[in-house]
Amino acid sequence: MAKERRKAVLELLQRPGNARCADCGAPDPDWASYTLGVFICLSCSGIHRNIPHVSKVKSVRLDSWEDVQVEFLASRGNAVARATFESQVPPFYYRPSASDCQLLREQWIRAKYERQEFTHPERQEPYSAGYREGFLWKRGRDNGQFLSRKFVLTEREGALKYFNRSDAKEPKAVMKIEHLNATFQPAKIGHPHGLQVTHLKDNSTRNIFVYHEDGKEMVDWFNALRAARFHYLQVAFPGASDADLVPKLSRNYLQEGYMEKTGPKQTEGFRKRWFTMDDRRLMYFKDPLDAFARGEVFIGSRESGYTVLDGLPPSTQGHHWPHGITIVTPERRFLLACETESEQRAWMEALRKVVDRPMLPQEYAVEAHFKHKP
Repeated sequence: MAKERRKAVLELLQRPGNARCADCGAPDPDWASYTLGVFICLSCSGIHRNIPHVSKVKSVRLDSWEDVQVEFLASRGNAVARATFESQVPPFYYRPSASDCQLLREQWIRAKYERQEFTHPERQEPYSAGYREGFLWKRGRDNGQFLSRKFVLTEREGALKYFNRSDAKEPKAVMKIEHLNATFQPAKIGHPHGLQVTHLKDNSTRNIFVYHEDGKEMVDWFNALRAARFHYLQVAFPGASDADLVPKLSRNYLQEGYMEKTGPKQTEGFRKRWFTMDDRRLMYFKDPLDAFARGEVFIGSRESGYTVLDGLPPSTQGHHWPHGITIVTPERRFLLACETESEQRAWMEALRKVVDRPMLPQEYAVEAHFKHKP
């Protein structure tokens, strides 16, 4: 009987919607919540175990199943659960994938099943009200210390502001929603809730690094920023559909890591720098947590004279790392070197993806600005 019940559970995986994890979309889920009636991956099952009052999980292949549990799973499944627990997810709310950080996946699961935010829209107020204020730990630009700072997000003013003192009248910085991006960077920041917020200041990228001890608070801030971007873009592009706007709300970096670079004359030695590929901006920093980039390179399209070559010119000297990349732009060549072949391959792939993509009209204006930089 136990074998037959397990076989019945395995057969349920063949039903539409059950072949991927109900929470992160990973293929071939091996676990199931027999109280929620969903099939989930190993990673998400660990998060479900942290909410035992809501979800109880078993291995599809290894655990024994009772008739009542099999019947409940058969009556539910991922599609039915999605129609219930995700019935009112706002279009701007970030739906994490298997590659996203633990915090985003955990808070998505808790929001769905524990707090039931998407069946009770009034519970979405922390990130959908158009205004949010609170304290976050922010990394100091010069000393690297994290200090508590008051942040205010106001859609009406189209800005995220922070204040050095809670009683300060004037903000220390005003970041326009129009040019704002936020991406979770727990490893780089050294905190599981670490968020990197970037904005343009005098058309150069400025980084700030923040976290909050409470994971829900941090994800609410992230989704409030996405909501503000969504509403700004709805006004800026009145004919655009939600599907057109959602990919523009926030972006993860295409590639990050250390490479060596040399200067424009290619005669000075190569220096190790931290590189970040943010859409068409390739930025380099002395330290991964620097507030401003040492330099930015615009990566245009093949049609506009940009190419990415494997290796370095034969005459190149002074690089310690063996795996070279040459970026050809209409103005000059940029010579870079990676420590390992796998890093070189990853960078080449990321750069070529951008070069192979035709440029949008507004990107030509950005390119023109880069050409006129001193």
